[in-house]
Amino acid sequence: MNFNLLNIGFGNVVMGDKVVAIISPESAPIKRLVQDARDGNTLIDATFGRKTRSVLVMDNGWIILSALQPETISHRIVPAGSDSFWEDAADDGETEKE
Repeated sequence: MNFNLLNIGFGNVVMGDKVVAIISPESAPIKRLVQDARDGNTLIDATFGRKTRSVLVMDNGWIILSALQPETISHRIVPAGSDSFWEDAADDGETEKE
């Protein structure tokens, strides 16, 4: 089964196929969108207490907050069938010993 994974920082990944938009949280309409999602319990805060730098809008209406810049997240899209996500984890010393 192939998934298009999108690394949004701090070990969190979302389905890349479900992301509708990756936007900056600075404008008033986006701030209202985030507040409405918070009030409606459709918000996932993945910032780990850091400043929100990007807002991900999912196809099911959920809003996800990330502490990474939108440009950084957009460069982290992993194509389906690629093992580069797991290879990056292996480079960080998370390999199994044989």
